[in-house]
Amino acid sequence: MVLITPENRDETVELLTRLVGIGADFKLGDGVAQRRLTPHQVRDLLVTELPKEGREVDSVVRDLVRHILPLCNNEASPRFLGFGHTGADVAALAGGLLALFAQQNLINQSFAAPSATFTEIAVLRWLRDLLGYPNPLVADMASVWDVGGVTTYGGTGSNAVAMLLARENAIPGTLHEGVREPERMHIVVPAGIGHYSVKSALEWIGVGGRIIEVPTRGYRYDLTALEQALAKNQGRIMSVVAYTGDSRTHTVENLRAVHDLTRTADPRIWLHADACWGLMCAFTDELAHKLDGIADFDSITVDPHKVMDIPYAMSALLVREPAALRMVSSYSDLIMQEDYAFGQVTPFIGTKEWSSLKLWAMMLAHGRDGLAEMMSKRLITTRTFAGLVDASPRLLRLNDPDMTAVVFLYLPEGTDRARPDVERINAINKGIHQRILDEGRWHFHQFSLPDDTGRLAEGATLHPLRFMGNNQRITEAHMRDALDYINGIGRQLETTR
Repeated sequence: MVLITPENRDETVELLTRLVGIGADFKLGDGVAQRRLTPHQVRDLLVTELPKEGREVDSVVRDLVRHILPLCNNEASPRFLGFGHTGADVAALAGGLLALFAQQNLINQSFAAPSATFTEIAVLRWLRDLLGYPNPLVADMASVWDVGGVTTYGGTGSNAVAMLLARENAIPGTLHEGVREPERMHIVVPAGIGHYSVKSALEWIGVGGRIIEVPTRGYRYDLTALEQALAKNQGRIMSVVAYTGDSRTHTVENLRAVHDLTRTADPRIWLHADACWGLMCAFTDELAHKLDGIADFDSITVDPHKVMDIPYAMSALLVREPAALRMVSSYSDLIMQEDYAFGQVTPFIGTKEWSSLKLWAMMLAHGRDGLAEMMSKRLITTRTFAGLVDASPRLLRLNDPDMTAVVFLYLPEGTDRARPDVERINAINKGIHQRILDEGRWHFHQFSLPDDTGRLAEGATLHPLRFMGNNQRITEAHMRDALDYINGIGRQLETTR
């Protein structure tokens, strides 16, 4: 059996049905990983020569199930507490499976994606509406140039398209004529919490890593410092980036203030909001006010695969003025010479899978009320965890959660809060995280973070742990057990160090 044929249809269905069951059991597993090997051990197990003779599909599937799946991390486990992407929504999984079988290509509408194109347009319109961007009447939407957005495979890709737009807005025609006057192509980002994707995007689009970092207070722009940076760099800035949930603490920027300061300094600057995590604020009245001002930004990146339980990968870049996408358009009379061909408006992407069907199915299954309820439950989980951290004498919370991230440190016994030994604290927290990774029983995230709130040592670079409250399987019992585990490792490391 190599291809699906009428003759092997039943056998194929039986095999794939069995795999669906195996996949469901994997997601319902309690542990993070069934087996834990070193990277070199995994390499030696899986990186082999291609055999001369082929094998039966059943044999290949047995290898998948026996050797590869047990080594995968299960982000849907209630013990996986460091990220938000469980990919466990049933409607989204159904949409993803159908998209695999349907094999539609969103580069073209008429012969490659007759219906898929319009489900993608529907999803983009729903996202625009949620974030406050206007949509034309359906009857007036005559082409992809009226949609006002594109889907990509991740926030990095969406941010790269945003930086392309900023470049073309700063010096029109650069796409065709090449980069001129790169000194006019700097971008402003918050120091210490910015995402690598925008700096990488600048390098990919040929303007170099021209970053102006502005100090932060409470993991948002220090507005006085931002105003000074805008004045000092007049004529050199093509974009100001605001994080609607930064990638570390998920703190939502003061969008209205950033907008007003930037427009006052230079109304030509491209304003971009990275809302890869902040999209969740659009679904619940409790958080909606945090998005005040976002609809006046020129572009917005969102990552539904981060906050809406859909499988990887699905991101979108939305633009306030749909016609702006003409600045970075592609043209080919081979397969894209038609009104609804998305290939015209997707830089870096040619053949394009139907990734949006996962989101289309998920949003229809939940509706606005169901999405709001989902986000409200996550807030309850996050606040419960923050309270447990605060109640633990050896733990210190570093952020006030805007959404679902709680960032915290283990403090060794005897820590002098007036004169903390930051080097020792960081070493123990790194040791805790390494033990977590080595044992594979739980998962928390770790990264560097400036202490700009002064909760431990203002100005110091810290290495905290992060909890995420997105997984709907997390209970208070899991949270208590996880913190007991962290405290236990911390005490062990204190004695060994």
